[in-house]
Amino acid sequence: MKKEAFAVGEMDQYYFSQGTHYRIFEKLGAHPAVCQDGRRGTYFAVWAPHAASVRIIGEFNDWDPEENYLERQEPLGIYDLFVPGAKKGQLYKYVIETKSGKLLYKADPFANEAEIRPGTASRITDISKLHWSDKTWMEKRKEFDSATMPMSIYEVHPGSWKKHPPDSESSNNPEGFYTYRQFAEALTEYIKEMGYTHVELMGILEHPFDGSWGYQVTGYYAPTSRYGSPEDFAYLINYLHRNGIGVILDWVPAHFPKDEHGLADFDGEPLYEYADPRKGEHPDWGTKIFDYSKYEVKNFLIASALFWIERYHIDGLRVDAVASMLYLDYGKSGGEWVANKYGGNENLEAIEFFKHLNSCIIGRNPGIQMIAEESTAWPRVTDTPEHDGLGFTLKWNMGWMHDFLEYMRLDPYFRKGSHNKMTFAITYACSENYILVLSHDEVVHLKCSMINKMPGIGQAKFQNLKVGYAFMTGHPGKKLIFMGQDFGQYREWNEDRELDWFLLQKPEHQQLQAFYGELLKIYRREPALFELDRVESGFEWVNADDASRSIFSFIRHPAGTGRHLLFVCNFTPVEREDYRVGVPKRKQYRRILSSDEERFGGTGMNGKILYRSSGKECDGMPCSFAYPLAPFEAAIFEF
Repeated sequence: MKKEAFAVGEMDQYYFSQGTHYRIFEKLGAHPAVCQDGRRGTYFAVWAPHAASVRIIGEFNDWDPEENYLERQEPLGIYDLFVPGAKKGQLYKYVIETKSGKLLYKADPFANEAEIRPGTASRITDISKLHWSDKTWMEKRKEFDSATMPMSIYEVHPGSWKKHPPDSESSNNPEGFYTYRQFAEALTEYIKEMGYTHVELMGILEHPFDGSWGYQVTGYYAPTSRYGSPEDFAYLINYLHRNGIGVILDWVPAHFPKDEHGLADFDGEPLYEYADPRKGEHPDWGTKIFDYSKYEVKNFLIASALFWIERYHIDGLRVDAVASMLYLDYGKSGGEWVANKYGGNENLEAIEFFKHLNSCIIGRNPGIQMIAEESTAWPRVTDTPEHDGLGFTLKWNMGWMHDFLEYMRLDPYFRKGSHNKMTFAITYACSENYILVLSHDEVVHLKCSMINKMPGIGQAKFQNLKVGYAFMTGHPGKKLIFMGQDFGQYREWNEDRELDWFLLQKPEHQQLQAFYGELLKIYRREPALFELDRVESGFEWVNADDASRSIFSFIRHPAGTGRHLLFVCNFTPVEREDYRVGVPKRKQYRRILSSDEERFGGTGMNGKILYRSSGKECDGMPCSFAYPLAPFEAAIFEF
């Protein structure tokens, strides 16, 4: 009998074995189909080479493990079967019989939808006809270049951004989660009001444990069912795109949990993970590490990345825990890891995987952002594979983040002794394409929220944070901030509760939010703040050495003949009535923003906007002008 067109064929197996079947998700998994003889049902296919047998159980056969045995296809050990009558919406699992006769009940690694936790079954669905109306966005995306365009990212966890009250008619679940559709409209309104360019979504890939925040994934091809269906998730992306907002997903190719229904020992033996526990387990995290030496495993991950980008129109992936993949001894003590063939601690297979992944993703999808959460000094993360780079488009600047936060925590009196923490990142700012990040990891579990990291009490905390945010805006690099930190949430983030939106009834929180929103608008409007992020000529210190007064001044230059921006940031509560700042030319300088304006909770005492420089030398510059610098003031001038 002629093989059905939807079934796994010889060429499918060949390309999967080579790690280059980039749409393997169209073959493996569960796919509603119609046979040549007209029968309707679902085609199931799963890779389980170590299994003695594989069966399918589900609502279509009353969960009877003796009803439907899959057929083994060689040479890869893929099992498949067409089940008449199995239809969209029904739950199912694979029953894997191991060589020892043990039965394992596994969710489908390629499932496109899962049962709502705590259930662990997969659900038959059909995502081949998702509705899209974002053609304009998708065409424009092809021209997006993060190196020369603005990116201000709002990192958000959907389940704890906002919640419905428990007895609300708008809630369809006991946790009060917004559905994808409700979230789409509320989030879009907020992002547009504030002025962010992108949203980064945490916890979208299906995961069993809410407390993992989505970083222990069991469903690499399924948006979590917590907030709705695949169609609902597509609505969210579509809605954001139609409103001019880019979407980045957290994606986790580093490790996966040991849950019985997941990928661990999938067919009775290590399949997706390294067999040697010294390579295949994270002692600190209690998770399994993907085996990057297997072409099929690399194919599984690369196809997953392509799935989100090409099926769900995602604009970028923030790749989690890159450092843990690059180093064989990451988080391990002596005897817990094994060296590579050259005796080093680099994971050569993971390096090759990244080069293949990024070349494939970016080559097929111009304008896509591949973002590395990489916390070490690994070289050339954002350089091309042709130049021995890993091929990412952007890298989180964790070094800047740690230095910045250490400085900002200090009592202003002691900041003069740590002045270099705010200047050091400029020395390597052009080595990679960086994102400056103030992420969820820094405002959780006894680390304090951003406002509570600030020294002092009351209004001083808000003044400190405003000048810090202004400094971040002027510093080279794209920007990312975690939800709640733009209006000064006091409590640390907790995934079980919504943000403390009630704080926006208080003036100081409204003023902080308004100030950050104004920074975002200036950032998007002024090319000097993003065109030359990785070019030395784009940034110029005016005075980087004023440690005794803890004042920093610098200029951001545009690529062409546009406006230049001068930043002056005072990190002490001391007023400098006669502060003189050096400037390159004798001309007029217009103040476009000050954190001391009344609308932001400042004194508003200095109403002067225009300043004419004189020929008086200062800060090594040929000209200068005097400015009455308020305590904790950040001022931005254009010229």
